[in-house]
Amino acid sequence: MSQFSKEKLKGKDLITIGIFSAIYFVTNFIFMLMGGLHPMMWILMPGFIALFTGLPFMLMCSKVQKMGAVLLMGAIIGLIYFVTGMFTAVILATFAISCILSELVRMISGYNNFKGNMLAFICFSLGMTGSPLPVWIMHDKFMTQISGQGMPADYIMELGNLSSPTMLLVLFLAPVIGAIIGSWISKKMFQKHFEKAGIV
Repeated sequence: MSQFSKEKLKGKDLITIGIFSAIYFVTNFIFMLMGGLHPMMWILMPGFIALFTGLPFMLMCSKVQKMGAVLLMGAIIGLIYFVTGMFTAVILATFAISCILSELVRMISGYNNFKGNMLAFICFSLGMTGSPLPVWIMHDKFMTQISGQGMPADYIMELGNLSSPTMLLVLFLAPVIGAIIGSWISKKMFQKHFEKAGIV
């Protein structure tokens, strides 16, 4: 375990976590908006988010090798979404579980381990599956709800056609694949930075 992991989060760490949380949120928000263009885009959204947020997450892990960093990052993002009213009970639950698992993985792997941080990012990325997940776990109620909120009929019809067991598997596989690719892209882009942090 890294010697830094035993230290408490300091002011500099909080600023670093806040900056990368903001970058993650902006990227996350863009793809959530794009999910309204087509149901397939919404189902693949967690995967796209993972692919394009690997950089801020992995850099945050390299700069803050301490317990609680991922939990705080998740709390900041969750709070922003909660305030804007865009989080449902389902996504709050999946996001909370994913953050806890991610934090545990980092703790077990020692914080300065690339594969450990990549696995932590996979866990973290799975939290966003809670956004489309209601389509499967509360199908009729959810479809009625979004219809009442003014969602176009053709969008709802296509979403209904896509709500199959196969697409549910795709929903969970997409962020796993996206997180792996995103992590490796980050490693290649910042090889020297990760080496200096002792992660590579």
